[in-house]
Amino acid sequence: MSPLDRALPGDPDEPDTASAPAAGRPDACPTADLDIDLTSHEMLRRAHVLDALGDDWDPVAALRDEETAYRLLYSGLDAEQRRVYDELVAAGVLPREGGGHAAA
Repeated sequence: MSPLDRALPGDPDEPDTASAPAAGRPDACPTADLDIDLTSHEMLRRAHVLDALGDDWDPVAALRDEETAYRLLYSGLDAEQRRVYDELVAAGVLPREGGGHAAA
């Protein structure tokens, strides 16, 4: 038998003895079930976020300001920019809101 005729490690026809546990020896890679409940951590994170926002934070005003900024972002477009904007809206990349014109 030549050296080329011998099976190489990892050969599909050769049993994988490296990963099999030895007789009488416990598995080298035992597994364990692990359950972690992150509910309390998530509630603490949310409390910290609300503390950071402060008592005077108004979510309705923040949303209104975002909508105003969006309208201003797409206002004053020239013809080519308007064409690209409309293509992006038609493709679903940008939402239709704002209409491309700033509020008066």
